[in-house]
Amino acid sequence: MSRQTSRRQFLQTTAAAGVGFWVAGGLEAAPRQPGPNDRLNIAIIGCGGRGEAHLGLAKTENIVALCDVDEQRAANAFKRFPKATRYQDFRVLLEKQKNLDAVVVATPDHTHAHASIMAMRLGKHCYCEKPLTHSIWEARQMKETAAKFRVQTQMGNQGTSSNGLRTGAEIVQAGGIGDVREIHVWTNRPIWPQGQGRPAATPPVPNTLNWDLWIGPAPMRPYNPAYAPFNWRGWWDFGTGAIGDMACHTMNLPFMALRLGAPSAVSAVPAQAVNNESPPVGCTITYEFPARGTLPACRMVWYERGLPPNALFQGQKPSGSGCLMIGSKGTMYSPSDYGGEYRLLPLGNFKNYQPPQPKMPRVDGRHHEEWLRACKGGPAAMSNFIDYASQLTEMALLGNVALRMGKRIVWDSVNLRCVDMPAANQYIRRTYRKGWEL
Repeated sequence: MSRQTSRRQFLQTTAAAGVGFWVAGGLEAAPRQPGPNDRLNIAIIGCGGRGEAHLGLAKTENIVALCDVDEQRAANAFKRFPKATRYQDFRVLLEKQKNLDAVVVATPDHTHAHASIMAMRLGKHCYCEKPLTHSIWEARQMKETAAKFRVQTQMGNQGTSSNGLRTGAEIVQAGGIGDVREIHVWTNRPIWPQGQGRPAATPPVPNTLNWDLWIGPAPMRPYNPAYAPFNWRGWWDFGTGAIGDMACHTMNLPFMALRLGAPSAVSAVPAQAVNNESPPVGCTITYEFPARGTLPACRMVWYERGLPPNALFQGQKPSGSGCLMIGSKGTMYSPSDYGGEYRLLPLGNFKNYQPPQPKMPRVDGRHHEEWLRACKGGPAAMSNFIDYASQLTEMALLGNVALRMGKRIVWDSVNLRCVDMPAANQYIRRTYRKGWEL
């Protein structure tokens, strides 16, 4: 289909071929090139719930469209921006809203890639919440699409833009704690129900919710409040569990500091039997990383509802979420979700330690600002899809593959496959509901 196809012809074609043609098809465009002082026209996709956190973009930009499948959930956003055009279906928004420069995607995990990839193909700059995608294959597609269409992107792992995280990464890279061969990362998640079977009850769908659009590319199932609006993270079809919710935050500092890249193998020990509906209530997952240039091979252990051995904290109080990097000269302890705070242990050895001169740019935690500058001709945001966010997401979500396979997996990152384990393919690239193919 040419870019000159009329709206009527387009709608007729997609009605006949199915909406999947819409998502994957040939409506493509180059991004507009705004100047540094221009205001971007932005749409918020998933403007209720987490999407409300992005409404502050209106301070410097124009929010021209709001999209949500749940009118009640989005009511506050609609009230705040009465002049913004309202949509339920992001596909309709992206086809009709011709004045868009950029989108923010804040939907549940299972529709991240669909909304983001369609927007990027239409030349729209894209900010997407973490985890970047629901599957590893989708993360790779996000990277390739962003590169092909030359759009500016950013994932919503806000700690990436904090001065503390960037300083911590520079300390490690400068050899401040020596060679690191051991990493521990933990989270207090899940804080929603997990380890459960599918509910039997089928209550009526609230009249403010479009359930078919909420389901999107996932297999259709009856509505139940156990899924929406909040607890979807605890269901494999919609969310990615605790590791999807928090790893792009709490693994971020070691991933950046140690240039971890792709692991060579991953294994998992669940707290209970893993079922096909919902992640277990807790687990430990071990990632094995090969040597990377002059950096030695290392391993990283992820804990859900658990903690590393107490001795590793060297007298410090363990935090609810955080990370430890154990080096040959000392330990870096970050007692926070986002990695923006760090302590060098033992404290006495680092009393007079001075961090190296900064090499990374500083934006003082203003995460959106880095993306907005990129959209207006500045350098790419650090957590862009091409160079960083996709790789971090692929690495993190591989833990869920190991969890669901129930055995140690050997990973071929180039070809996105578990070596000699074809059964794992279903967890690397999922099957979409008809009409939602990517």
